[in-house]
Amino acid sequence: MAFRSLSHHSRILSRLLPTVSVPAVARVTAAAPTTTTFAIRTSNPLRTMASTAAEVSMPPTEPAVTVQETTSPANAVGRTPEEAAAAENTVKWCISSLPEEVLARRVPIPPNGVDYRGKIVLAPMVRSGELPARLLALKYGADLVWGPETVDHSLIGTTRRTNPRTSCIEWTRPPSQAHNKAGYDENVIFRLDPTREKGKLVFQIGTSDPDRALAAARLVAGDVAGIDVNAGCPKPFSTSGGMGAALLQTPDKLVAILENLTRHIIPEFGIGVSVKIRLLETPEKTEALVRRLVGTGITGLTIHCRTTPMRPRERAIRGQLRMIGYICREAGVACVVNGDVADRRDGYKLMEEFRVDGAMIATAAEKNPNVFLKEGEEKTTWEQYARELVRFAMEVENKMSNTKFTLSQIVPGREPVYKTMCAQGKSYEELVKVMGFEEMVEMARRTDEVLRLGEWAPKKEGKGKKGQQQQVKGKNEKKRKSEDEVDGAKEVKKEKVGVVAEPVAHQDGPALAQAA
Repeated sequence: MAFRSLSHHSRILSRLLPTVSVPAVARVTAAAPTTTTFAIRTSNPLRTMASTAAEVSMPPTEPAVTVQETTSPANAVGRTPEEAAAAENTVKWCISSLPEEVLARRVPIPPNGVDYRGKIVLAPMVRSGELPARLLALKYGADLVWGPETVDHSLIGTTRRTNPRTSCIEWTRPPSQAHNKAGYDENVIFRLDPTREKGKLVFQIGTSDPDRALAAARLVAGDVAGIDVNAGCPKPFSTSGGMGAALLQTPDKLVAILENLTRHIIPEFGIGVSVKIRLLETPEKTEALVRRLVGTGITGLTIHCRTTPMRPRERAIRGQLRMIGYICREAGVACVVNGDVADRRDGYKLMEEFRVDGAMIATAAEKNPNVFLKEGEEKTTWEQYARELVRFAMEVENKMSNTKFTLSQIVPGREPVYKTMCAQGKSYEELVKVMGFEEMVEMARRTDEVLRLGEWAPKKEGKGKKGQQQQVKGKNEKKRKSEDEVDGAKEVKKEKVGVVAEPVAHQDGPALAQAA
């Protein structure tokens, strides 16, 4: 089976993909036993090639069908199930029949980087993507893990150091007084395990400026396997600064960020740069953006199959996925699907069905790391991986509040221990006792001492009779000081008025004007 040319083939397929912004009609009719004719009448300003009618050889098994395509935010194309199935079958056939040189086309993977193809990976998740959760995902078989979005402003100005107790690499800075309730000497902005995460960690950066993005990326690029730009987070803390999904509305800025990173990070550190995006309002807008992004020098693109306003509870949209995967394949860029990926098996199924290269798991992995297990591997209970998470957390000296949050995603809400854990677990010693992990008590006490938790927590004034007396005394002293300051200010003002008034009363007109 032969095709005239790659551009010709691309033109045929582009008309069949569900990305037409104006109504278009494509009639599929049964022809001779070995051919089918596609009469395509369409006009799309995003296409670089003129409308055409073309004939391609294909099996005569497709039924005669008229495909009426329209744009719909909820569904990529407004067709009946029968029409959609016929169009999907045609697109599948076209993609599977691509020339070998196109199917094998790949951008070069830098020497210290990773190829996202064939991988089932942990998604970047704020709070749920800290080091203990990443180690848990890797233990259960995740091929790669993304760290949580780290904002460039937070990372710039940090100090990189190796923790002598844990051997973890940490980027720290002095904490702000407003958020330093525990009395910590430093605030850990990002932490990684150089041994267990070696070659498997992708650092995700939140940014809205090419120069800041590069400055922040350079601080961690020597310790990770890839840099990923967050252009998909819809939460206000990200979009309000022009980061995350807000970058989808400023494509020139996003392209500039990626080009600046690929121009410097790839040659300087030998790792790849990727981007994670969401669907835009219409398929043609998504197509136009993806085509620009794959031309920036990136090695991978992750598509979250939801639009920015959509919430996680809303079902992911798959209608544009095949088109996005095809554009990435043309450019040799790995395409990773995200959104409602249930487990490894589901990820492989999506990869095969939509011809994408990898799958990213988020919410399902947050609750159950068994989703990364390979076929035939034995699953464990929530009690087992909850125990493993707490051990990982203490090994790396994870912040207690984050450990409790991550654990709250794992422990089923109906379990009696859930409420007890949330109410009483204020230190690692309390937590392991509540959870019934008695074998970890000594380890928990050592961790509490380092993190100043439990009996090692800084004493706070205002508790007990003595503390209340000190608090009242302090308030009285502050009140007296304030009153003294007010009285002093009145006296000073009176003296100044007296000094000025006496000479002015004896001056003539010119002298008074000069004094004024």
